[in-house]
Amino acid sequence: MALRRVLGLGAALGRRGCCSKRPLPPDFVEALRAVVGDPNVSTAMAVREQHGHDESMHTCAPPDAVVWPQAVGQVQELAALCYRCRVPMVPFGTGTGLEGGVNAVQGGVCFDLSRMDAITELSLEDFSVAVEPGVTRKALNGHLRGTGLWFPVDPGADASLCGMAATGASGTNAVRYGTMRPNVLNLRVVLPDGRLLHTAGPGRQARWVPGGGWGARLGGGPVGARSPSLCRKRAAGYDLTSLFVGSEGTLGFVTQATLRLHPLPEATAVTTATFPSVRAAVACTVQVLQAAVPVARIEFLDEVMAGACSRFSGLELPEAATLLLELHGSRHGLAEQRQQAEEIVRLNGGSGLAWAEEPEERGRLWAMRHSAWYAALALRPGCQGYSTDVCVPISRLPDVVVETKRDLQDSGLTGPMVGHVGDGNFHCLLIFDRQDPAESRRVHAFTQRLGRRALAAGGTCTGEHGVGLGKRALLLEELGQEGMDTLRRIKAALDPHNLMNPGKVL
Repeated sequence: MALRRVLGLGAALGRRGCCSKRPLPPDFVEALRAVVGDPNVSTAMAVREQHGHDESMHTCAPPDAVVWPQAVGQVQELAALCYRCRVPMVPFGTGTGLEGGVNAVQGGVCFDLSRMDAITELSLEDFSVAVEPGVTRKALNGHLRGTGLWFPVDPGADASLCGMAATGASGTNAVRYGTMRPNVLNLRVVLPDGRLLHTAGPGRQARWVPGGGWGARLGGGPVGARSPSLCRKRAAGYDLTSLFVGSEGTLGFVTQATLRLHPLPEATAVTTATFPSVRAAVACTVQVLQAAVPVARIEFLDEVMAGACSRFSGLELPEAATLLLELHGSRHGLAEQRQQAEEIVRLNGGSGLAWAEEPEERGRLWAMRHSAWYAALALRPGCQGYSTDVCVPISRLPDVVVETKRDLQDSGLTGPMVGHVGDGNFHCLLIFDRQDPAESRRVHAFTQRLGRRALAAGGTCTGEHGVGLGKRALLLEELGQEGMDTLRRIKAALDPHNLMNPGKVL
């Protein structure tokens, strides 16, 4: 029971286990096969279990069947079939989430959308592209190679871009380029009953107007003779795109996302800097931002995390509070930025600055940072990991991080700290023995204190991982009863039978 409380699964799920609330209707699987073909439907236990969990610690909850649609029309037909038969539906991209978002807690059908992998409507002039759910971050940037553009939102994992939109993902570059939310321009969504919605209108996408900002235009190709007149702003109705970004598959299937692209920087440099204390490292972050140094990434590792990453990756890092800073810009501008950053680092007692500009060396540093999860797990082989995800205002970041560090030490937990501190977002990677009830209770108590500490500081219980199964109680504390009731009314309007990814968020 203690572990279930840690993972936020609750007593109801504990009673239910991995079984659906009711079996699939007779001949239902055959009806699925009639839509997508026999090879694209599976009820094998191994396949169902593979689709019943993500990278989180939440207990596997397999669906009753898995389907692989290959076109949006098939998603519509399958959704309409499930809707008529009142069968729960769970979207699945790459399974790299950290909050149990793909766990089929009420059984039903898992829609594996990985075989829908088209990249279309690339417009170099408009800085935009449309991708289907099977397209991952690395695949898109590989496709863009040679265009001078890239998609910078980088959560670490090579996740589905549509899945990243569904969870409101973020990552190391968000301090300069933003999270998924401002980088999603339009979504093609299959609603629970099979209807098709384009959140910014069919065929519409935002367009960059030189000197004017983002406006809307009709059509997916480059600007040409057919281009209509362009506006610089859009205030047409409710912002449906933002409603679905971060909805975690509870309102519909994201089957295409039109994304904002960015120009590749002319020059890039990255460095590590070590500090005498956690407070000094985080204070340096705040001062770098206050000085308007245009950092692209600024990542924090406490001394436990730095040591673990050093051993795991084979790079030699001191076991000290560490910042990784990356700068993007012109070659001339980069020199000035480096000087500014170095001065602020030294004012905060930092040392060890050594700038890397070659792609191979920069790649090694970021590979080390992206391996932090596995480096943390290596601290206690055979144990499991659970990642917190609070985000607080930058002004409160030093105090909250120091208080959390003290709480970790007082709790006797293994929890190296790492984070995208340029956004006020940090994680404690809690490594614990799931077979030890006492340790599980300490983990649960710590995560609750941390979530409430972030809320008291004006922050949020989740900066980028989403609510999923584990943060529903904290979400109520964050939004209040009226906020939660409003979310439930929105959910009921779009999904009156609670079939889309039930048990998540609400």
